[in-house]
Amino acid sequence: MDPLSHPYLLVFIGLFVGTFLGIYFRKLVIEGHEKNIKIQSNQIIENAIVEAEQLKKEALLQSKEAAYQIKQALEAELKTERSEFKEEQQQLKRKRDSLKREWDSFDRKQTELYNSERLIKQQEVEWQEKHKEIDTLISKKRYELAQLAGISQEEAKKMLVDSMESEARMEAAKKLVRIENEMKMEADRKGKNILALAISRYAGDYVADRTVSMVPLPSDEMKGRIIGREGRNIRAIEAATGIDIIIDDTPEAVILSGFNPVRREVARLSLLQLISDGRIHPGRIEEVVEKMTKELEVTMREAGEQATFDVGAHGVHVELINLLGRLKYRTSYGQNVLQHSLEVAFLCGIMASELGVDVKMAKRAGLLHDIGKAVDHEVEGSHAIIGRDLAKKYGEPEQVVYAIGAHHEEQPPTSVIDILVQSADALSGARPGARKEMLQSYVKRLEDLEAIANGFNGVEKSYAIQAGRDLRIIVDSGKVKDEDAALLSQDIARSIESKLTYPGQIRVTVIRETRAVEYAK
Repeated sequence: MDPLSHPYLLVFIGLFVGTFLGIYFRKLVIEGHEKNIKIQSNQIIENAIVEAEQLKKEALLQSKEAAYQIKQALEAELKTERSEFKEEQQQLKRKRDSLKREWDSFDRKQTELYNSERLIKQQEVEWQEKHKEIDTLISKKRYELAQLAGISQEEAKKMLVDSMESEARMEAAKKLVRIENEMKMEADRKGKNILALAISRYAGDYVADRTVSMVPLPSDEMKGRIIGREGRNIRAIEAATGIDIIIDDTPEAVILSGFNPVRREVARLSLLQLISDGRIHPGRIEEVVEKMTKELEVTMREAGEQATFDVGAHGVHVELINLLGRLKYRTSYGQNVLQHSLEVAFLCGIMASELGVDVKMAKRAGLLHDIGKAVDHEVEGSHAIIGRDLAKKYGEPEQVVYAIGAHHEEQPPTSVIDILVQSADALSGARPGARKEMLQSYVKRLEDLEAIANGFNGVEKSYAIQAGRDLRIIVDSGKVKDEDAALLSQDIARSIESKLTYPGQIRVTVIRETRAVEYAK
């Protein structure tokens, strides 16, 4: 059997030959690749060497450039340090020269001081010798003076001490008088401030003069009915009330005149009741008068109770309350006495609070200070003493009793409350329109004050305030200087003293100011 004719053998041989040839060809390819890789690697190495050389050259250049820049910076810094060092050397040289000059000056001063000390010691020795000579001479002269005067040295010393003591006493007395005057001025100033504060914090009612009462009538025919047949009605009214009835030509009015305001009020109320009732005859008149008298007593008691309530005075005896109510229909110099008493009470309280005194006691004394006026037309004596006795009778505190008796100085004041009641009484009576002075004369006095001030050169405006007790003057700052303001106030005050008559005193205040005004647009 031919082996070549076997199919499997041929396949095997073909596979073997193909494998061998594949391995051979693969080897050839690998060797070619290795050769190419070797060539490429050699080329890469050569390129890397070239690049390395290039980088080395560039790095060397950069390092040389950096070294040059550092060298330049160091040279500049060294130059600056050398300049600063040179400047410091110059400063040290100047300081050394200055210290040398100061040392030379100190050396000169030390030499001069040494010479001065030596001269002073020499003079001190000379002065001690002269002092000994003077002491000897003084002793000699004292002995001669004692021989001539006939007194010893101790006696002379005693005379000198007595003389010095006398002079010291005189100086002390002068200082004491000066301090006392200053204290009086300060107390007067503070007192005025307290009074001004009390006035400004209290506003009372103005009271017009009332000496008569007027009763309006519905028509003039009522006058005939009031008069009655043969005047019996008018006589019955006058007899029951004690008040004069004046019927004249005054249209639709009847005038009641009488010194007793309570009786006059009873007559007014009775007449009003009779007119409204229409029945006017003697029997009815007596009945109405009696009824009105009782109603008025109730009204007066209520007024007294209201007054004590307003002031805060508790525990007042009922009789004193009734007397207080009677003051509602009592006038003094045209001023309602009850209203005046309330004013005095409030003013006393304000001033007492400023001075730290018992406010309730001060207000109580102020309220009751004129209680004597309720019966002074029935009892002999001054109303202050009558009021003192009434207050004592009805159990008022001793301080209140004494203040009532001392408010018009019938007895000397002994406490602060006594002075407060006096001051408040004067303040209430001195306010404009309160007392006899008519409003027209008061206004005229204010106008005269302002006219006197306006008559002086440099005065722009003047205002009379505080009831005419304070004159405020505004002057032109261009015409009146600061130093002229005091002289102007004195001149105006002297002019007021010479031209006007007024109670108390008037303060003249000159005001000078400079104003600068501008508008922001």
